[in-house]
Amino acid sequence: MMNFVVKTLANAGALLVAIWLVQDITLTGDSTGKKALSLVLVALIFGLVNVVVKPVVKLLTLPLFILTLGLITLVINALMLLLTSWLADQFSLNFHVEGFWTAVLGGLIISLVSWALNVALPDKD
Repeated sequence: MMNFVVKTLANAGALLVAIWLVQDITLTGDSTGKKALSLVLVALIFGLVNVVVKPVVKLLTLPLFILTLGLITLVINALMLLLTSWLADQFSLNFHVEGFWTAVLGGLIISLVSWALNVALPDKD
């Protein structure tokens, strides 16, 4: 259970950094509390997308992964971020990613920051 909380907080932190650095990734809300709640809920959606959808997409794109020497991962991460944005919109959360190239940059930032946070944060159950 603790590992799930740590991973969710790492995702929330990585999403927050991407929102801060990339102009076309937005999180809006009436108050700071609503923004924080939306950020945590978006982090949960992002985590579920990465656990459920991403492995299937990676398996289906295995030949492209080999052909591009892994660079297709940037596209997959961007698509997962766009899917998260779409799902957040379906749940009326105020998180939005504007465009594919914004999602590529955001996915790269999120990958780097979440990797660093997962290294720094404890990994106990």
